[in-house]
Amino acid sequence: QVQLVESGGGLVQAGASLRLSCVVSGGTFSRYNMGWFRQAPGKEREFVAAMSWSGGSTSYAVSVEGRFTISRDNAKNTVYLRMNSLKPEDTGVYYCAADSFRYSLSPVAYNYWGQGAQVTVSS
Repeated sequence: QVQLVESGGGLVQAGASLRLSCVVSGGTFSRYNMGWFRQAPGKEREFVAAMSWSGGSTSYAVSVEGRFTISRDNAKNTVYLRMNSLKPEDTGVYYCAADSFRYSLSPVAYNYWGQGAQVTVSS
């Protein structure tokens, strides 16, 4: 059973930084394409960032490019999302997701999901 556990969320002021972590257990982490998604109240889940299993490909939503950085540490079975210059519109529940078959920006492509971490950015 593959499990993903996010941590690192919180309440911060606009302009601050946070780093989310997602630890994956029960599978071969080095073979997973990883994604970060977020969902604001009343809105659909949206793509934030993705990294291929090799780390050779990364993708970002236009709204976060230049401010957010996805990275992975295969020795720790962990994927990170470093978020700088946070804005109130970045508020939402952040989910990490894993899939061993496809590298995708769509949430429907991912088989495994974490429980989510709340990020709240005040103005």
